[in-house]
Amino acid sequence: MPRYAAIDIGSNSVRMEAAEITPNSPLDVLASEREVTRLGEGVYRTGRISREAADLTCIVLARMAARYRSLDVAGVRAVATSSVRDARNQAEFLARASEAAGTPVEVISGREEARLVQLGVQTRWPQTAGKVLIVDIGGGSAEIIASENGRMLDAVSKPLGAVRLRENFLRDDPPTGTQLRQMHAYIAEKLDGVSGRFGASGWLRGIATAATASAVVSVIGGVPRAKRERVDRLRVPASRVRDLLGRLSVLDLAARRKVGGIGPRRAEIIVPGVAVLARVLETFGLRYLYYSAAGVRDGIIADLAARGVGKERSQLSLDQRREVERLSLRYGVAMRHARKVAEIARSLFDALQPLHQLPLESGKLLEAAAYLHDTGHYVNDAGHHKHSYYLVANSDLPAFTSREREFIANLCRYHRRSLPAPHHEGLKSLSQDEAQALMRLMPLLRVADGLGRGHSQRIRPMECRIENGQVTIRVASPRDIDLELWATERIGEVFRQVYGLPIAVMRVSK
Repeated sequence: MPRYAAIDIGSNSVRMEAAEITPNSPLDVLASEREVTRLGEGVYRTGRISREAADLTCIVLARMAARYRSLDVAGVRAVATSSVRDARNQAEFLARASEAAGTPVEVISGREEARLVQLGVQTRWPQTAGKVLIVDIGGGSAEIIASENGRMLDAVSKPLGAVRLRENFLRDDPPTGTQLRQMHAYIAEKLDGVSGRFGASGWLRGIATAATASAVVSVIGGVPRAKRERVDRLRVPASRVRDLLGRLSVLDLAARRKVGGIGPRRAEIIVPGVAVLARVLETFGLRYLYYSAAGVRDGIIADLAARGVGKERSQLSLDQRREVERLSLRYGVAMRHARKVAEIARSLFDALQPLHQLPLESGKLLEAAAYLHDTGHYVNDAGHHKHSYYLVANSDLPAFTSREREFIANLCRYHRRSLPAPHHEGLKSLSQDEAQALMRLMPLLRVADGLGRGHSQRIRPMECRIENGQVTIRVASPRDIDLELWATERIGEVFRQVYGLPIAVMRVSK
């Protein structure tokens, strides 16, 4: 299945996540990294990102980019949030960060940040019923999100990030009473009116994301920082959050660092973060706080998948499609049938990626073979699959490399009859990896050809799933498709030999 990567450049830390997407399944996280860079430190006083913070952030981005590139992701999105939004030297930083990350870095609005947070929570922990309040406290801003039945209703972004508040209010260690009162008054002022906009009651639950909430729930739940993954979806009473705020507010940094569950860098900014969290719980009348490990990065990955980013890598380009159609017409291929087989082959390739695990680019070669597999009829109906190999291998096929043309020709050769064997002449030109890819794509082409067997376009939209120990294909057709079902059943044993699973085709009337 497709893999995507996300980079979230926050005011306090940079996060990277790469994950594989399987329909109707949780994200399969392949890599996850976080590093504190304090990019926002100084921005809220001077209006500029410091050279030191920018240098460190770019070093971190380059390392993270190397990691996600090694995973062959289909798409990546890198975003920057509050501190970069506020920085006067934003353009300079974005140019450097984009070069280091190997992809354009974009500054997103507070509302877009909120949308991605909500989508991330919904992806990791679906909220399917009732009103849910989500709060994400970052280094520069806090996003407060109203969600109902899994859909974002409204969101606000407030300048209540932990780094920003620490810089603006808490200059002493431990902070003085006056500094704390001023900070609390500022937080109350910024949250004033939000409860009236969202509603102060009727919430099914309140969910907090990001590192401040993780630390709070870890401390209250007695979970060591080294095992903080255990706090995902953990619930703590709001009264305990208030108590923790009072306890931490009178401690100096050295003492805060000794509190179990709070990391040494988080201890520097934990007091303002907990203050915002406690005020949000009070403002919205929430008796409990839940923590979710989801964040902007999960929302980015879910959004990339929903938009089908990267799928173009598995499909023929406009030039490539033009060339295979030209060659098909030259050899008298029925174009409606070829296009239908290609459409089915594309769907099978996408749906069965967990089985074949081939690079996305392999999908283009399968699609090309779907267009060209019947070219051999131009020579003779008998043994036409062998003739297809010869014609494709020896025809001019612009927009493809010579190795790609040879692979496509071999795939056409094995769209029916015998399986690849070492003594077959055409196989000798393929590398070991290419031969393995051929074996995995061959059953997909045979199934696609079988389902398009009738040449009458009776197969409409189809759904393919791996379920209950078999591959199930559900096809929609207003009429009987006995010929297509018979043709597909005949290649069932080949499919089982290659993938170790039976395949079943079911007709759904529509």
